[in-house]
Amino acid sequence: MHVLVNGVRLFVDVANPGLVPRGHEMKEKPVLLMLHGGPGFDHAPFKEAFSTLRDVAQVIFFDHRGNGRSGGDDPATWNLAQWGDDVKGLCDALGIIKPIVCGLSFGGFVAQSYATRYPKHPGKLILLSTAAKIDFSVVFETFARIGGPEIGALAESYWTKPTLERRSIYRRRCVPFYRHQRARPIEPIHALMRPDVALHFNGLPNEHGRFDFRQALATVACPVLMIGGEHDPIVPVSLAEETAWSLPSHLVRFERLANCSHDVHSDDPARVFSIIREFIADGGSGWN
Repeated sequence: MHVLVNGVRLFVDVANPGLVPRGHEMKEKPVLLMLHGGPGFDHAPFKEAFSTLRDVAQVIFFDHRGNGRSGGDDPATWNLAQWGDDVKGLCDALGIIKPIVCGLSFGGFVAQSYATRYPKHPGKLILLSTAAKIDFSVVFETFARIGGPEIGALAESYWTKPTLERRSIYRRRCVPFYRHQRARPIEPIHALMRPDVALHFNGLPNEHGRFDFRQALATVACPVLMIGGEHDPIVPVSLAEETAWSLPSHLVRFERLANCSHDVHSDDPARVFSIIREFIADGGSGWN
């Protein structure tokens, strides 16, 4: 279905009912709003994995403005401030109060934009394989360490000057290192691709190289779960740790996973979804 949010029709996909019978009563599950990675993707590659959380929450997916099946073709609105405003606007349109907002990779950038612009709005925040600021010198070093000098050079070539041709090479040669368990068969990607949105945002010359939420994260007022993989080349775990330090210490729980790369939910799904379930069920005391 499509929902009108801030002048644009966003595509929304609901995984499961939110009101379920418990004995003689009906119980309302908390809402988990999933923010997909990218940009230039849609929610489809993440739906099957994160729908497994339907036992503890009503899981709602949507495509960011300009992505997937959502509207919004004006590049002037393809920015983190607008994408963050759209999260709040979608919650308002659907009547969602105190959502659990889960952002993966680029979705984590959007989640931070939303949470710092509306610090009293979220009930909880889950940040997976993401950071408050991307230091591309660390990214290039990590790609070279994990994949070798050629992979490091290809990553640097794309992120310093994103083009369609370089993006194609990067996706073929560098993206496989987003998975630590590379012996696993690569699952087909069914996403609707929007490379124009990716090229607008990606890399050092664009907002990807400029945004910095570190100072603003001090205003976050809800419990936050962060998970980072030790072998993540595109969001090195040191950047995720720095992000955790920027959050109020009594609210943040940080999990550093030894056998994971960027796709933590695919590399160690049992561990990742166990941690998320525990966090959702927790009363919100946080972890130091």
